[in-house]
Amino acid sequence: MAQLGDNLVGPIGLGLMGFTWRPNPCSQEQAFEALRAALKSGCNFWNGGEIYGKRHYNSLVLLEQYFEKYPEDADKVVLSIKGGINLQTRQPDGSVEGTRRTIEDSTAQLNGRKKIDLFEFARRDQNVPMEVTFSTMKEYVEAGTIGGISLSEVRAETIHEAVKHTKVLAVEVELSLFSTDVLENGIAAACAQYGIPMVAYSPIGRGMLTGEIRKYEDIPKDSMLQDYPRFQPENFDINMQLVHKVEDIAAKKGCTPAQFAINWVRAIGTRPGMPTIIPIPGATTAARVEENSKVIALTEEEMEAIDAILAKFTVVGDRYPAHLPIDT
Repeated sequence: MAQLGDNLVGPIGLGLMGFTWRPNPCSQEQAFEALRAALKSGCNFWNGGEIYGKRHYNSLVLLEQYFEKYPEDADKVVLSIKGGINLQTRQPDGSVEGTRRTIEDSTAQLNGRKKIDLFEFARRDQNVPMEVTFSTMKEYVEAGTIGGISLSEVRAETIHEAVKHTKVLAVEVELSLFSTDVLENGIAAACAQYGIPMVAYSPIGRGMLTGEIRKYEDIPKDSMLQDYPRFQPENFDINMQLVHKVEDIAAKKGCTPAQFAINWVRAIGTRPGMPTIIPIPGATTAARVEENSKVIALTEEEMEAIDAILAKFTVVGDRYPAHLPIDT
């Protein structure tokens, strides 16, 4: 178990984005089965967002309906919600008014069925001093409306500044075999310095390590991955070389590539100088949730084998399209 504020969570969590943020979301029945499977598998840390889908069907709407049907599960779940975005402009809004809106709207959408344990801005608003945003957020923490404050997609300097203004319960980052920047750019070091767990999204490389994407044509035409640099035709085959190497190691281990990748992320958090790391793979079926939730101990030899592969392999393409802010 890992500690997030006053809550204990399983070693692997669940990312909720895929349930609602896609052109044709899965059925509610399928989503509920996956959510129930997550709890049964020990994945009690759920990470969703106000911005994950349309206002009429985002993570919060789905969860309100889930907890209406399964009210007994509300206290079992530690819920992190991402917001802080102006829903008209799609830009970060850390103003007092923007902060109040996002927290109050998110809370209202849950309709009292579940408390938000961690609330974070999807990106830092560079135009508003952090002290302004955090002082407003702390009013809701002190009132018991939200449990605490976390950060998302920030650079190391932001973490060092944030801890001066508020208690930071977690820092959400992209971390996978394809995205190791946070291990070297001071973010992991800052989290370790302050005892802040890192929450690792996209630990299976945005699906590249699931085995379902074998060639560029396998990417659905309506998928947002069509816009991501690493999935462009000129980069795809090069990046698949890393997938093949992971597949070879996973086969020897007797696990799926996704399981190996997720547990590699988790294992990085056991190395000296690293913070606790909680991977939050996304999944929309019970079977995939069960696969992703399996805790597997990697040997030091296996970790060193990955070190050697990553030392020689250069991922091609940026994490996000150029118009989306990162490391805020």
